[in-house]
Amino acid sequence: MSENAYKIRPAGRHLLTIGRDLIQDNYAAIVELVKNAYDADSESVEIHFKATEKLSGNEEVTGDAPEKSIVITVRDYGHGMSQDTVINKWMVPSTKDKLERRTSPGGRIMQGRKGIGRYAASMLGSTLLLETVSEGAEKTTVLVNWHDFETSKYLDDVEILVETHLTDEHSGTTLTIEGGEEYYKEWNKKQFDKLNFELKKLISPMQNLMDKAEDKKDKNFNIHLKISGFEDIEDIEETITPYPIFNLFDYKISGKIHSDGKGTLTYVSQKARNTVEEIISFDLKEPTACGDLIFDIRVYDRDGESIEQLIHRGLKDDRDNYVGNLQARQILNDSNGIGVYRNGFRIRPLGDPEFDWLKLNEKRVQKPAQKIGSNQVIGYVLIGSEEESDLIEKSARDGLRDNNAYKQLQRITHEVIKELEIRRFSFRRKVGLIKPALKVEKELNRIFSFEDLKQTVRKKLISGGMNAESAEEVIFLINKEEEEKIQTVEEIRQAIATYQGQATLGKIMNVVLHEGRRPLNYFRNEIPRIDRFIKKFKETNNFENIEKIESIANNTVLNAKIFSDLFKRLDPLAMGKRRAKQKLSIGSEISNCFAIFRQQMEDKSIKFEINGDAFIEAWQQDIAAIFTNLIENSIFWLSEKNTDIRRIMVNIFSEQNTLNYIDFRDTGPGIEPNLIEDNLIFEPQFSTKPGGAGIGLAISGEAAERNGLKLTALESTTGAYFRLSTKGYENE
Repeated sequence: MSENAYKIRPAGRHLLTIGRDLIQDNYAAIVELVKNAYDADSESVEIHFKATEKLSGNEEVTGDAPEKSIVITVRDYGHGMSQDTVINKWMVPSTKDKLERRTSPGGRIMQGRKGIGRYAASMLGSTLLLETVSEGAEKTTVLVNWHDFETSKYLDDVEILVETHLTDEHSGTTLTIEGGEEYYKEWNKKQFDKLNFELKKLISPMQNLMDKAEDKKDKNFNIHLKISGFEDIEDIEETITPYPIFNLFDYKISGKIHSDGKGTLTYVSQKARNTVEEIISFDLKEPTACGDLIFDIRVYDRDGESIEQLIHRGLKDDRDNYVGNLQARQILNDSNGIGVYRNGFRIRPLGDPEFDWLKLNEKRVQKPAQKIGSNQVIGYVLIGSEEESDLIEKSARDGLRDNNAYKQLQRITHEVIKELEIRRFSFRRKVGLIKPALKVEKELNRIFSFEDLKQTVRKKLISGGMNAESAEEVIFLINKEEEEKIQTVEEIRQAIATYQGQATLGKIMNVVLHEGRRPLNYFRNEIPRIDRFIKKFKETNNFENIEKIESIANNTVLNAKIFSDLFKRLDPLAMGKRRAKQKLSIGSEISNCFAIFRQQMEDKSIKFEINGDAFIEAWQQDIAAIFTNLIENSIFWLSEKNTDIRRIMVNIFSEQNTLNYIDFRDTGPGIEPNLIEDNLIFEPQFSTKPGGAGIGLAISGEAAERNGLKLTALESTTGAYFRLSTKGYENE
């Protein structure tokens, strides 16, 4: 047996694989080269696309048009590279040079840290000419023919000519990339428009929000784009400016959240005059796990009237020109999306209109009145370095790794957006842009109430000359019709109540399954043991086996009672047909509701107390629906926000054993005052829960009204506070 040591020899096409397979597209390739210019401490980078004609010599004979070719020049005026840097760093794939240095000589935070960006040139042309002048007046020239890498078996078989001499030229680097017709065809007006878009979105318009001195150097970096010689494309030469954060918007939320999860946000709306900024204290209750974050998110209503208002308020394009309706929509279409920026540059494709990394559109489909879509928002999120944030860019430069830090970034961004959405929803409903949801009980009373009709008819008949007696005969007919409709109303009311009870049961089904799992597990595991102990007893006549059987039997009875009690408590919610109103002990009914959540509350260390009791004539199903939804909400928020004291308190106030009102409170994060003031929390489909359906409190409110009760939310600094009151005690 012989042992030999071998070295790994990369294949010749290894560099092409890096450049063409790991770089997403031509636009990403240009972006990589721009970032390299930035890392070189250049104040600007010049990108020139030039179309040329390559003569083959046979055109006169064949009549063919000259072959089209392309020359792409990328030039910077940075510190350049010495011959040693070119040979030992630039020509070596995946070096750790930038990763280890982290900052450029000029103090910029390095953008290219993977050591592969320079090979992006292989996507853009067949040859690359590198000309670089160091600050030591040393000019180094390198010519790379990418075809050599295709044909060479091993990477070290490729020979690259490097020439160096002294010069008086300004320091900097020029890349000249040439390609034939197949590369020329990659670029047309649509592609150049896309490139312009990518470059405009590359640079953050939020640099003034950065608080690090070194980051302010980004402001001195300009991108110049020149396009010339292309058929059907007008020659252009322009300085790329980032898509502006428009001074005009409908709603905006901005601010900074520190790595400890605490921060301050500012909300403001331009939809109405004389609005003031609202300062929002943000507390995630835990570290962000993705470093410090800076937000600026602006939302635009996309209906026709809102667009018109935006134009009248003076919307301009990025060239400071006033715009019309179609242009305004196009601006919003081009600019929309929430971009993620690091050290002044966007991380592609986060922020592209077609890349909804926050899945805003999915959420909007579920709740169109409350949620915003990706085409309504222009936003920016600034993140820290990979070391500070653990937000790691993919090697392929197509976003961020899907790790825990990225999931936290998504979650926190959603939380920030939610603060805006709540306030936007409130405003839109106040001004009538959103119709209040129909309240079933009120609508039934309105539709089937004949009192106004009877008064109107009586007046019309008498004023028209009919005597009072004849008029009353007509009213009698209306009364008869009303009596028939009352029965229909009651049937509708009962059907709605049944569906709402079953909807509540559906909401807590996971709790039901959790509560029933333990007795079921006992039955499954212990009952089969009875047969084994009976068999042993028959074999040994040892009465210890009988004792074990008795123990299992007793525990089976106990677990069966747990099971039975659970279903008894659920019965009011699950029944298909409602029983008549009953005289109920409200304390007992509330206690039964808490018992449904017994195990869940124990697991989460949530205590509860019920003080007082009273009797009330009500439908048991409705009382169960009211308090089941209230308790379920409290458990969620007490668990979600990691509060130190987890308690739910129910205080029943009565006179002579007759209910006046009930106060239901918890020690959770509480309810925003504006949601209480606007009564938003009782709106169907409105929810502040992540993924919440927004039906729980709406059901509770409807159930209360069916029983002549009123459920309201009250302001509190110590948690959520609800009051269920009888008539005459609503304002106690």
